Amino acid sequence: MKFAKRMDRFGEGVFSKLAEIKKRKLEAGEQVIDLSIGAPNIPPVERIRKILSEEAMKPENYIYAISDQKALLEAVSDWYQRRYGVTLDPETEVCSLLGSQEGLSHIAMTIVDDGDLVLVPDPCYPVFADGPVLAGAELYYMPQKKENGYLIQLKEIPEEIARRAKFMVVSYPNNPTAVMAPASFYEELVAFAKKYDMIVLHDNAYSELVFDGKSCGSFLQFPGAKEVGVEFNSLSKTYGLAGARIGFCVGNHEVVEKLKTLKSNMDYGMFLPIQKAAIEAITGDQSCVAETRAAYEHRRDVLCDGLNGIGWTMKKPEATMFVWAKIPEKFTNSEKFAMELVERTGVLVTPGSAFGPSGEGHVRMALVQDDEALHAAIQAIDESGILK
Repeated sequence: MKFAKRMDRFGEGVFSKLAEIKKRKLEAGEQVIDLSIGAPNIPPVERIRKILSEEAMKPENYIYAISDQKALLEAVSDWYQRRYGVTLDPETEVCSLLGSQEGLSHIAMTIVDDGDLVLVPDPCYPVFADGPVLAGAELYYMPQKKENGYLIQLKEIPEEIARRAKFMVVSYPNNPTAVMAPASFYEELVAFAKKYDMIVLHDNAYSELVFDGKSCGSFLQFPGAKEVGVEFNSLSKTYGLAGARIGFCVGNHEVVEKLKTLKSNMDYGMFLPIQKAAIEAITGDQSCVAETRAAYEHRRDVLCDGLNGIGWTMKKPEATMFVWAKIPEKFTNSEKFAMELVERTGVLVTPGSAFGPSGEGHVRMALVQDDEALHAAIQAIDESGILK
């Protein structure tokens, strides 16, 4: 058998290696506490689950959806106006996604041809780079360094690179570094995109998971943003609908139109009961959002306070559902540390190298376990002596 050459760019990922270790340890009856994958374990509130279950019982809802219901598009438009102060045309500036990952992995096909250049953050959520690679693009990594507050330094991008780039991916609050960007960054970003005639794709999956009384808005609320780009948003973390796969691409009508055209040739739309559940999520009582935020902030405090207390020094994240931590000083390789950590403690974390070259020397921990599991992880790490 012969396969596509593009698959040569995708080897066995570290997630596969970690999953194999997890499987082996579980089969041996050992404890495993998985902080590696950002899979939310906070379910949707009852009102959302009720709508989903009621709609799933209606026989007429099992037809092909084909496209987004008008009610869904209008609900998203109203949500963006109410939450972010952003005006969207529901017909031309909103497109649903089968999870934002699906949209991020496919949208590059509508923008780049083989050999075109795409700017991606480093470190970054893997699909930011994988989507363009699948579309045949070349990548230029924009470093997010600690000394710059993990913000992309647009002025440091070489002139010839900026002129070649077709689009750039940006995401704040950021996965994996868990930082937010100030308004001045977005103002500079819009000007940069206009100057070099490039499209901006902004991932805003964590705008509701912002801690310590802070708040976060939308890229599209800045003047000129809709002229140069789109924003991806997701109901996975905010409303606990991760498995239902609900996301949206909103903003520039030309970009949205191209993505809609591509999707019309790839899928038959979102399952109608899930569309109804999405409408209920973003139009109903929003107290669940504050409750979810508080839950993640509490978990952050439990994990960071506990690990700092046993000698693993780290800063508390200001947003997202992740902790970005420097590996202990006696280690020089994040993957080796992650592998030794799970072997000795049963605690799974993701090595920073999985997120790009600049991620080396760090690990990402997801706040996806309850208090009991987090305390158990802290105790296991302490008792293992791996920090000594």
